[in-house]
Amino acid sequence: MQPRNMSMSGVVDLSAVKAAAEAKEKAEAARAQRAAQPEGAASSAPLVFDVDEAGFEQQVLQRSAEVPVVIDFWAEWCQPCKQLGPLLEKLAADYAGRFVLAKVDVDSNQMLFQQFGVQGIPAVFAVVAGQALPLFQGAAPEQQIRQVLDQLIQAAEERFGIVGAPVDPEQAQQAAQEAPEPPQDPALSAAHDALDAGDLAGAIRAYEGVLADQPANAEARLGLGQAKLLDRVQGVDLTAARKDAADRPRDVDAQLVVADLDLVGGHVEDAFARLVDAVRTAAGDDRDRARVRLLELFELVGPEDPRVVAARGALARVLF
Repeated sequence: MQPRNMSMSGVVDLSAVKAAAEAKEKAEAARAQRAAQPEGAASSAPLVFDVDEAGFEQQVLQRSAEVPVVIDFWAEWCQPCKQLGPLLEKLAADYAGRFVLAKVDVDSNQMLFQQFGVQGIPAVFAVVAGQALPLFQGAAPEQQIRQVLDQLIQAAEERFGIVGAPVDPEQAQQAAQEAPEPPQDPALSAAHDALDAGDLAGAIRAYEGVLADQPANAEARLGLGQAKLLDRVQGVDLTAARKDAADRPRDVDAQLVVADLDLVGGHVEDAFARLVDAVRTAAGDDRDRARVRLLELFELVGPEDPRVVAARGALARVLF
């Protein structure tokens, strides 16, 4: 997934002048309170922490009067989240208190997910002086993320007087390294293990079980699609299947089998072209089965793959 909204241009609209002045007053009060604490107490708060709906007011909204709070919306089933999350934690340590990172598991905090208007994950927002703004969506290179964070920190200081609480970089790095990884979903791990072991029937049952409890689990949905694809081609003779499809070009079942074999064999464009042609020439239920199978294969390859984009265009042309 490509990052979106990699810009802080919207920060000028964070608040009116009056709200900015009030935020500065709150920030100054927070700094004064922090300065009055015993030495070392001000830096004891973690730089990276999990937050839920119950703790959001105190951990994010109130804390944003002292330091910019970056929010990482993630889920265990989200593969890009597993790339972005550790990078954000590393950056939190590198920036040593100039921002803090709040991690929100969207599966457990649907209300926060909806309130922020998150369209997809991973998604990264910030809260400054109690006011939220989007930063970017999707995994992104470290250098781009650093640029956004630098703009966020600058805007927080210039508009609200919020500068964070510097901590010792070595302690911050150690805390980031010791941060526990998000727990693995045992049911999903069991499904993955069955797929890796070649137990396709077991993998299908396991993924379906996960989806029964978590219908929006994209990782389980992808795993189920992979398991079903491998199950469909298991034991199929490639040569015989290709001959059958050539002898019966209007037989949708024959075309579906070869399309599956092509995809497994890495001939992605051939698989797509075959099914687009089947949609074009078939009618009724046969046409719909070819279309549905093509959409399933799109999901396995990935919606942003150029071959999927091209095939979607071709499908649209034959459908409309």
